Amino acid sequence: MSYQKYYVPEDSKYPIYIAIALFLLVMGAASTINDLGKPDSNSVYILYSGFTIFAITLYFWFRAVIREHIAGLDSAQLQKSFVFGMGWFIFSEVMFFAAFFGALFYVRNFSVPWLGGDGEKGLANMLWEGFEASWPVMSTPDAGSGYALADKNMSWPGWSNVLKWLPLWNTIVLLSSSVTVHFAHLALKNDNKKSFNTWLGVTVTLALIFVGLQAAEYYEAYAHYGLTLNSGIYGSTFFMLTGFHGFHVMMGGFMLAVMLCRSVFYNHFDPHSHFGFEAASWYWHFVDVVWVMLFLFVYIL
Repeated sequence: MSYQKYYVPEDSKYPIYIAIALFLLVMGAASTINDLGKPDSNSVYILYSGFTIFAITLYFWFRAVIREHIAGLDSAQLQKSFVFGMGWFIFSEVMFFAAFFGALFYVRNFSVPWLGGDGEKGLANMLWEGFEASWPVMSTPDAGSGYALADKNMSWPGWSNVLKWLPLWNTIVLLSSSVTVHFAHLALKNDNKKSFNTWLGVTVTLALIFVGLQAAEYYEAYAHYGLTLNSGIYGSTFFMLTGFHGFHVMMGGFMLAVMLCRSVFYNHFDPHSHFGFEAASWYWHFVDVVWVMLFLFVYIL
């Protein structure tokens, strides 16, 4: 009976570093958004430090795994564990966003109508007399008492202004990137490295454009709409959903950029061995699907 070797990697501290980086990223992002307009705030440095630790840790972690693969240390069984690991990771991300979408559904279909006196718990209107249920929530009986709501919302602006609507362009850019990463995958399977590098480079560029448009949308929300994390339930759900998705876009774009560098500078990947790129492309398609859901339920409906 023959036995297959199974490589067991040495102990790693990278998960601890990633946990610290994510903590700083989340705390820094929330603090930065809340402190916008405060010139003496240092919150942005927390955000930058978290992002720096995150990027550096991923670089060294990826490098260790890549070197193990090139050295031939990972067996067929380990390769299979990579596939299952990536699958479970994406599933955990699906559950993560399902929780956010579930909270949005509950707020829109239960909590807000109850506060307005509708439904089986409509007596809750006694808690906030005069509240009128609507979505997005743009006014409350407490308006003008130091509790600032947004002047405008980010919802569908109508056909007359659709070409100036940033979420539409974000959607076009992100869906286009899903097509280009698929073209890159097809090129790699056909052993056309030049076409692979080109399409993958276009995908990374589109990811950067999306992040830039998202930043412009946030600036518009804060500077011109008065929409902040403190703008009631609408502001908090809007920034939580779009902000966490934006973080996932940056993470996915970083992974694709690493794959591009591996291909261009080190000539990694061939038609039969390219799971690193394949896993990153799975993740990228997942990010695109989440954005379609966001576009429908946060901006349109």
